[in-house]
Amino acid sequence: MSPAEKEAIQRFRADVVEPSMTQLVIIDFWAEWCGPCKALAPVLEKVAAEYADKGVVLAKVDTDKDQFIAAQFQIRSIPTVYAMFQGQLVADLTSARTESQLRTTLDQLLRQLPIQGEAQSQEAELEPLIAMAEDVLAQGDAERALSIFDQLADMAPEHHAVLSGRIRALVAAGRTDEAAAAIDALPADVATLPDIARAKSALALAQSAPAVDDLAPLEAAVARDPEDLQARYDLANARMAAGDRDAAADGFLDIVKRERDWNDGAARQQLLKLFEVVGLEDPWVSAQRRRLSAVLFG
Repeated sequence: MSPAEKEAIQRFRADVVEPSMTQLVIIDFWAEWCGPCKALAPVLEKVAAEYADKGVVLAKVDTDKDQFIAAQFQIRSIPTVYAMFQGQLVADLTSARTESQLRTTLDQLLRQLPIQGEAQSQEAELEPLIAMAEDVLAQGDAERALSIFDQLADMAPEHHAVLSGRIRALVAAGRTDEAAAAIDALPADVATLPDIARAKSALALAQSAPAVDDLAPLEAAVARDPEDLQARYDLANARMAAGDRDAAADGFLDIVKRERDWNDGAARQQLLKLFEVVGLEDPWVSAQRRRLSAVLFG
């Protein structure tokens, strides 16, 4: 091995292999004369910069200047783009020619590999705090939950779970105008995410089921006429607004059982919104889904 080849190996180890021990390294094999390489370079540079806090770095290998390295990787055409982690090639990114394709592939790799960038470290720090805030909100202390989510928003103002939790806390505190304004202020690409859909459902429920100070008149109306489905629906909504999700679910399910398509399926739709607000992975929702399925298909 010539001195030049030894130098190339040492340089590659320092620039690519060693960083790959803790980070995901995108290796871009390119050459100055290669038009497609120059077209792809801005895409790689932009996405790598966006993912830098997630532990992604970009390394460029000029196949003319580093022919020995290119030969070791059996590079036969350029651009060729690989991903390396812990000294091993983990993906061929050559076919990812657009920002969207590259992000999709990187997201998949980052979910599979134990890479700890700044974003992952922050997520690990935030996760128990978000869980605590969610628990406080579930217990009915909306103002305290909102205070915690406000503090988390100072730490991570663009975190989707934090944004969602804060909006739902505003709704639970009766500050629906502020919740609506917070949703309206979200960027279009964020407003369609599942976490935000959950917050939107919470607001929609609060707007369609305002709090009632005294449930007795509604309870009396149902007692007088058990077939008065509108009264049952109003009572279920009122119980939901009061935070009694078990009684609310019972009421909506009873309506579906009596007349599943009543008012264009309003009871079922309201129940599905409640599921989304509570959280589709919540054990309570799973149990209520089974009850709903039994009513619909039993």
